[in-house]
Order: sequence, then structure tokens, then C-alpha cells
Amino acid sequence: MWGGAIPYLDIWDRKPVGLFLLYMPPAALPFRWGVWSYQAMALAAVVATALLVTHMARRVASDRGALLAGVTYILWLNLAGGQGGQAGVFHNLPMAGAAALILANERRRFAPDAAAMLLVGIALQIKYSVVFEGVFFGLWIMWRLHQGGMAMARVMARGVVLASVALLPTAAAAGYYAAIGQGAAFAYANFFSIAARKADPWTVQAGNLAHVTLLLAPLIGMAVAARGAAPARRFVLAWFAVSLGAIIVFGDWYLHYALPALLPGAVAAAPFLGQIRKRWSASILLLAALAGQGVVIGNIMGRGTTAQFVALTDAVGHGGGCLYVYSGTPMLYASTGRAACSRWMFPGHLYLAHEEGAVGVDQLAEVGRILAREPDAITMRPAVSGERPEVRRRVMAAIGAHYGLVARLPMGDEIISVYRRRKG
Repeated sequence: MWGGAIPYLDIWDRKPVGLFLLYMPPAALPFRWGVWSYQAMALAAVVATALLVTHMARRVASDRGALLAGVTYILWLNLAGGQGGQAGVFHNLPMAGAAALILANERRRFAPDAAAMLLVGIALQIKYSVVFEGVFFGLWIMWRLHQGGMAMARVMARGVVLASVALLPTAAAAGYYAAIGQGAAFAYANFFSIAARKADPWTVQAGNLAHVTLLLAPLIGMAVAARGAAPARRFVLAWFAVSLGAIIVFGDWYLHYALPALLPGAVAAAPFLGQIRKRWSASILLLAALAGQGVVIGNIMGRGTTAQFVALTDAVGHGGGCLYVYSGTPMLYASTGRAACSRWMFPGHLYLAHEEGAVGVDQLAEVGRILAREPDAITMRPAVSGERPEVRRRVMAAIGAHYGLVARLPMGDEIISVYRRRKG
């Protein structure tokens, strides 16, 4: 993007353009410093969000419970795969800000409500999955206005204005693409392609759902078991319920899909954490901390260490020819400085069966175009569940005819093969 590439036109993904923009500053730095930079951004977002969790929790719990809620939010992130720069780590911050404004606006003033919905709009441009929570925030504001005596016609008019405010960032992004004649490309990548994607096999979905349920069950249990009826608690519990419903509606149930629910879940758990004995609350948080570190260590061992990634980068090399990451980590494009052979840079878009017909291009045809560009290097990991065998066969046929194996290197619990195009 720093070289002029435009999301959806030159780099294809379903993520909102705001997420691309969020990562632009660290992407301007050398690779290693870019990694440290986005991690620092994520750390700042986590700390700020935890402070807002503590602030909101004071409305429903004691000071001790509120403080422990902030710690709970931080510790549960590791359990949900939020130890790095996941989108949820970033969009939880504006959503927390929005919720805090709504809770504090007891006088039902327009400006705080509008600011809250603008924050929802910013979060939407980081990940669209917050849409259900955003709708809930808007409806809650409208309900509160009606309860305060505002006429229904005025409530509806206020709701239209607030919804428009929330949609401003997305409308601005859509307007830019429309202005350059690419409105259809924006709409497909951001909305229609999501609906076109096929579901994972039920066995995969069942396993994912079990993991997410296990992760969220303690927060749900603490939220339900808490005593007391602070006025703000209804809002927090309803928000938590909506976030859980959103996870169910979106399906697939990958572990990081639970990240948005950790925000209201931590606030909802605050009364319970403040009411039980200190040794019990300490035990809960200690267990979460240990389990979270176990997950992080497991991720490092499963996905690969720094030394393994450096070795893989060296094997691919820093030549001038383009690189085709058929499968493996797309970080190799940045670490080697090699150009991609296609705007579909995320490997799964071109070989996974559930992406067939959902990425705006025929997978086999695009793979054929990539191979016709004669990439200098190709990386490939072992076949995975859900991979289209005909796509792999096509790539393996080209490798057999024109490429030689230069390295087979471990990357976590996988072996990545690196092929280099033969000369002549």
C-alpha cells in the first residue's frame, strides 16, 4: 500500500479498509521493527481497553471487583488467541469507549450518544462482526430516550441520525471506491463475498464451537452467579448476551471470534469477582494466567519460532523474481521483500474448498495465471483438510516440470517445502 497498492484491487481480502489502514504505520518500518511496532500498538489497545473495563465495572461492582475485571479481560485474551495483533484486540477499544459513553450519559444528551455511535462506526471499519453489538447500542439509546419521556417520533428520528453517524466511516470508504469507479469491488469484498463463502465441515465447526464454549463458560458462569441489581447491570448483561449471540450467528466459531465477547464478559463478571473471597478470585485469575501462557507457548511451538521463520526466509531468498506462497505463511512476502504473483496473497483464498466461488475469481484459473508468471520460488506445506486436490495437483505438476526442491524446513508442527525455478 505504501507503494500505491489499493485494497481489494491490488490486495484482496474481506477485511474492512480500516484494518488495512491500521497496519500501515508498522508496515512502513523494516520487517522486524514492524512486528515490534504492531505488537506495541496491540499492547496499548489492550491496556486502554482494560482501563475502560475497570471504569465501567465500577458501575456494577466494588472497586476490587472492577480492578479484577480489568485483569480478567487481559488474561482471557491469551485464551482466545488475542496475544498478538488480532482485529478483536483493536476494535474492542472503540467498542469499550462507546459503551462507557452510553453508561455515563445518564442525562441522555445527544453529543455523548453520537460520539458513542461514531466509535461503533470506527470499530466496524476494523471488523464488521461488531455490527450486532452496534445495533444493540443504538436500540438501547433509543429505549432509554423513550423511557425518559421522549415522544416516539423524536426517538425514531434520533435513531436514524445515530445510525447515520455509525455508518459514516463505512460510507466514507465506500464513497472513495465509488469515486474511483470501483464501488462494485468494494461491495463484493466487504459484503457479498462473506455470504458466498461455504461453511467448514461440521466436524471442524463442532470442534471450534466446543473450544469457544469452554473459553466463555467461566465468564458466563460468573456473570450469572453475581448478586446485586445495579441499574447499569441490565445494560452489561444484555450487551454480553448480544455478543454471545453474534458469535453463534456468524458460525465457523474460530477461537478468536470470541474476542469481542470478552469485553462485556469481563465487565459482567466484575460483581462476582468482587463478592467472593480474595483467595478464590486470585485462584481464578492465576489459573487463567497459567492456562493463557500455556496457550501462547503452544501457539509458538505449533506455528513456529523466530529462528525457524528466519531459516525459512533465507531459504526462499531475497531475489528479484516474484514469490508464490501456495500454502504457508504470507509473512514471507514482507520478510523476503519479494513481490506477490497475485492480488490474492492469502493462500487459503485460492486452495480451500469453502472459498470456491467466494473470492471474486475462479481459483484454478487464478492459480494458472500465477504459474504462467513463472514465480521464482514457491512454498508449500502438507495438504490440509478442506483443500481442493485439483488445485494442489495443478501446482505440483508445474513444480515437477520446472522447479527443484531447495529446502524442507520445520515451521512449528509443519514442514514447509521451498521450490526454486530451474534455469533454462
